[in-house]
Amino acid sequence: MYFFRKKDPNRPINFNLRVMHWINRIAIIMFLAGVIYKIIDLLTRK
Repeated sequence: MYFFRKKDPNRPINFNLRVMHWINRIAIIMFLAGVIYKIIDLLTRK
């Protein structure tokens, strides 16, 4: 039940965890941008 627990207000905010989440967001956005670029490149290559 790790993913479905409520946030504990008494738990301190971990800076490293916050940075890791931002890096993951940037990586996912860059991956999706690359996939979209490749799809557009394949469609317009005709």
